[in-house]
Amino acid sequence: MRSVRPHNTRKAGLSPGTLAERENIGTASSITVMSYNEAFLEERSITNLEELEQYRNADRVSWINIDGTEDSKSLSKIGEIFNLHALLLEDISIAGQRPKVDDFDEQLFTTLNMLSYDDEKNCISVEQISIVLGRNYVLSFQEAGGDVFDPNRFRIRTNKGKLRKSPSDYLFYTLIDTIVDNYFIILERIGEKLEDIEDALIIEPTEDILNELYSIKRELILLRKSIWPLREVLMKFEREEFEQISSTTQTYFKDVYDHTVQIIDTLESFRDLSGGMLDLYMSSISNKMNAVMKVLTVISTIFIPLSFLAGIYGMNFDFIPELKWKYGYFGFLATCLTILVAMLFYFKRKKWL
Repeated sequence: MRSVRPHNTRKAGLSPGTLAERENIGTASSITVMSYNEAFLEERSITNLEELEQYRNADRVSWINIDGTEDSKSLSKIGEIFNLHALLLEDISIAGQRPKVDDFDEQLFTTLNMLSYDDEKNCISVEQISIVLGRNYVLSFQEAGGDVFDPNRFRIRTNKGKLRKSPSDYLFYTLIDTIVDNYFIILERIGEKLEDIEDALIIEPTEDILNELYSIKRELILLRKSIWPLREVLMKFEREEFEQISSTTQTYFKDVYDHTVQIIDTLESFRDLSGGMLDLYMSSISNKMNAVMKVLTVISTIFIPLSFLAGIYGMNFDFIPELKWKYGYFGFLATCLTILVAMLFYFKRKKWL
């Protein structure tokens, strides 16, 4: 099972660069800013978009996070302030994009899926996140509130690691790295589910287990759609030169790429394992059915000769010698019992029982 956050849809026939907008949204975007250098930190919420002007050419790194991409007016205003390309804004406003990277001269743009595990619904929650890297700022656009960036915020607030001492391209890298690392948490939860299902299959396969197994297979398909294209994106970051990313920061993308390859290997292993479990379930059900059919066949086979004898002595002929015999009834029962024991002995000898 998976949970996908609601997102904007695009109507057919619109010209390129036209922003998609959901009808009757009722909410505006929520914007937070963390502007910092090694000795200074400013953290605040933005209520007036005009306030963002000061962060475009500031002499320190600014991380501007926008929660909510439904409001096309706010997106357009942010695009004017930071001189964002119309096609870039269009990709931000339309969710369901394939992970990719685009170079727009002044900015470097990438979009990918941020996955988290919803413990209440017991499913994977999917949210598209778009990140724009500028000369001294990073814009992150999320579909809805809530993300996986708390470790990044903690390092900025506490001035731990290289984040406060590095330019904006390093912040850009750390955000992508955090998203990729969170995939390991998702895979760990799926691995735990598969272990539980495997144990349950051995004990007693049921339809509930089959439904759970199909749910996991859908989650693995979702992960594959999110991660495989990301591999291509990270390969570009690792091998191609971008004006916005220094050679020092580019080296770190090799580590993220390695993590992505490891995630893909684990994902493929889980797909094979879930396929094997499905085969195991089908085999278990088939074996169980065969055991039932075996018992029914043995019972039917035993009663065939007994039914034959009962049919003979149940005929309405006037002259059946055994009917007048004093011990005819007990003789009939003894014959039936002898046939029953003989057939059971024969089946046992043939190892059919």
